[in-house]
Amino acid sequence: MKFVDEAYIEVAAGDGGNGCSSFRREKFREFGGPDGGNGGRGGHVFALADPNLNTLIDFRYARRHEARRGQHGMGSDMFGVAGDDITLRMPVGTIISDADTGEVLHELLQPGEVVLVAKGGDGGFGNLHFKSSTNRAPRQKTPGWPGEKHSLKLELKVLADVGLLGMPNAGKSTFIAAVSNARPKIADYPFTTLYPNLGVVRVGPEQSFVVADIPGLIEGASEGAGLGHQFLRHLQRTRLLLHIVDIAPFDEGVDPVAQARAIVAELKKYDKTLHAKPRWLVLNKLDMVPQAERDARVRDFVRRLRWKGPVFQISALTREGCEPLIQAAYLFVRAQQVADAPQEPHDPRFDDARGVQ
Repeated sequence: MKFVDEAYIEVAAGDGGNGCSSFRREKFREFGGPDGGNGGRGGHVFALADPNLNTLIDFRYARRHEARRGQHGMGSDMFGVAGDDITLRMPVGTIISDADTGEVLHELLQPGEVVLVAKGGDGGFGNLHFKSSTNRAPRQKTPGWPGEKHSLKLELKVLADVGLLGMPNAGKSTFIAAVSNARPKIADYPFTTLYPNLGVVRVGPEQSFVVADIPGLIEGASEGAGLGHQFLRHLQRTRLLLHIVDIAPFDEGVDPVAQARAIVAELKKYDKTLHAKPRWLVLNKLDMVPQAERDARVRDFVRRLRWKGPVFQISALTREGCEPLIQAAYLFVRAQQVADAPQEPHDPRFDDARGVQ
């Protein structure tokens, strides 16, 4: 399935039904009185966070979504039926914003979360509503209120605990395939990964976290070089970044330190908040370095980069050093999850049944 992380849609809630002006006419009852019912409420438009979806492809081509209008009121004290609501299923992590102003309206961050994106119009009043002791034969009625209409921008930022960052062919796809259930495409040419991949890393029977692999960055990505840096949006909700560096590039003229600095520079250009996230250095492809030279090469790399944070040495191909890395990442993520424990999502679709207006 094609990965789509941005879409524009039009949503229109249903209009309310009109009220009815009617009088009871029955044999032998000369003054039956008013019996015109109210119109029905227009249908709402809801958005539901569906954990089984991972792309906005459904909204790339179906851009207009309308709920039904409410039924008009009728005589004999009959009120109109409310219009059917519609629920738009979106991936968890979708940001819903106003397409004209850019204002963020909702963020679907929890599976099963439901938000109201367009409210249906209330039904109009029939003349039965205006009956009183002093107004026994009202002829007033009101039309239904129009439903809300919005132009919306949908933007998907995948929800992952750990994000992988690095140059093309640094070994990110090999790493995510080695430690998780993800099976990304792996090849010996740049930009093998064309869209984000998500994988679940199992640390124990009931211990896991989600890792996200995005297409590789190169110097000048902010100016459109390579695949650009638009995929960095999918790392903005991660709790930890793993900066994977190829410690043994095939081209001897390539400097891994310069590549690492270029990645950090592109990260800062895109978003300073993302640049400030916790970031660990992961030196990959140690299987390509002779055992006697590994320690010296790693020390030289860290010294030249002036790196002060955690450093892990791994070989994603042979899985050497991967287990200590994922254990440390799980402990870090778990501590953050406990500190930010989410509340149970609220479902507004049942508010009418509870009497909530």
